[in-house]
Amino acid sequence: MSSEPISKDPLTSCISESDSSNSALDQLRQMLREFNGDVHTPLPTERELAERFHVGRRAIRRALDVLEEEGRIWRKQGKGTFVGPGAPQHPLDLVALPKQSNLLEVMETRLLFEPNLARLAAIRASEEQIALMRRLSEKMKTIPAEDADQNELWDSAFHRAIAEASGNRLLTGLFDAIDAIRRDPIWRDMRDRARNRLKMNHYDNDHLAIVDAIARRSPKEAAQAMRQHLLDLQSNFMQLVTEEEDE
Repeated sequence: MSSEPISKDPLTSCISESDSSNSALDQLRQMLREFNGDVHTPLPTERELAERFHVGRRAIRRALDVLEEEGRIWRKQGKGTFVGPGAPQHPLDLVALPKQSNLLEVMETRLLFEPNLARLAAIRASEEQIALMRRLSEKMKTIPAEDADQNELWDSAFHRAIAEASGNRLLTGLFDAIDAIRRDPIWRDMRDRARNRLKMNHYDNDHLAIVDAIARRSPKEAAQAMRQHLLDLQSNFMQLVTEEEDE
């Protein structure tokens, strides 16, 4: 009997890690709602959270990093992690939708929906919300293209920050529902395969253009910048599908 270790499939490991981080982030958001504004009681430790949510501690740390950047939590050395202001609303429960939809429908929906979120954000975003968008866009520029897990987490947080800046809780809830479909392993796998450093640099520039338009309080430019960004994504996905069909 061979004693050689069984090698892990890199794609399976990548998807599993992304699932863990997204699961940790979703469950932490739910926990923040249950704290109901209690800013004095610390959250459980990373180890306790990992055990409770059945994920690794790295997934917990990455999810906490996103929540801290969003201003949902704050950390104090030696004291713990505490709830910050404004935990997000509970997303719509549309668990079955990923299996009922497809990539083209997801992109069509985003193209109809997200430019209008950017337009509203240009009208309503606070200076703090714009500063958050900039921090998130700068963070994404530092993440290696091959680190699919972090790219997904921070890209989702960036687009969610724009949704929240729209000032419409119903639209933010709808964004969460669409984002949950977007994070389904089928679509995430395709985005991973379509991602490289050149394209990531292009997306980084798109994000900056969106934030700049919002900061200038230009609704039309913000909507156009978001629409162009999503059209670029759609084009890259369709190109990948065509190439794989030709193989």
